[in-house]
Amino acid sequence: MSELDLQVRDGVATLTLNQPASRNALSLSMKAALADAVAQVASDNGVRAVVITGAGGAFCAGGDLRGMEEHRPMATVQSWRERMRALHPLIRTLLTMDKPLVAAVDGAAYGAGFSLAITADFVLASPRARFCMSFMRVGLVPDFAAMYTLPRVVGVQRAKELMLSARELGAEEARQLGIAMEIVPGEALLARAQQLAASLAAASPMAVSFVKAGVGMSLATDLDRALAEEADHQALCFETDPHREAVRRFLAKEPAAFQWPAPPDKA
Repeated sequence: MSELDLQVRDGVATLTLNQPASRNALSLSMKAALADAVAQVASDNGVRAVVITGAGGAFCAGGDLRGMEEHRPMATVQSWRERMRALHPLIRTLLTMDKPLVAAVDGAAYGAGFSLAITADFVLASPRARFCMSFMRVGLVPDFAAMYTLPRVVGVQRAKELMLSARELGAEEARQLGIAMEIVPGEALLARAQQLAASLAAASPMAVSFVKAGVGMSLATDLDRALAEEADHQALCFETDPHREAVRRFLAKEPAAFQWPAPPDKA
């Protein structure tokens, strides 16, 4: 059985962490498989949007503590540092690729699993989803870019509270804090995530890319640079086929090609 399943259909790639026995913990082999799959879909022009989820009723239980213990007899500070730095290309690709990323979280998203979920542009959660920055429970600091991403999602004070308390969040609190965008019944979760991804796959690739890049740098730039990049990006978008076709449809009173799907009934 493959540790990670990759399926591509109609421009949407679905990545499924597939080690239910460990609740999809991020072992070295799982990390390698995820890095390879993410690099593949990021560079594939036929993929327009990506969904990431977990098999067996869990999203991802975080780091593989058993594997960490096996490494400990030969470990040094430098070897731990190198193991962490080996993840950086994967994390950068997740956060900077120009394709929309939707996370479908069912069950546990603990530790690095929580961090992985919030690399996504949109997080959908089932009613039984559980989020926990569990690192403090094992004497570690949050990783997989959580120090960067979580304050941007929930604010600095709440990020500190979640990291230092290592408390568990249910789906509804995660939605209230802005971690999860929607709560979707478990049986419909993956279909809803793929529906959102398919909708975004039908949008202008250039416009989607520029929105992601612009919002991604919004907290690390000044107004003048933001306005300059906005003007540059908009000028380029004006000359694209998706824009011309959208205007033609509008003037002809035809339905728009891009439609954001209506939310499902709240679970």
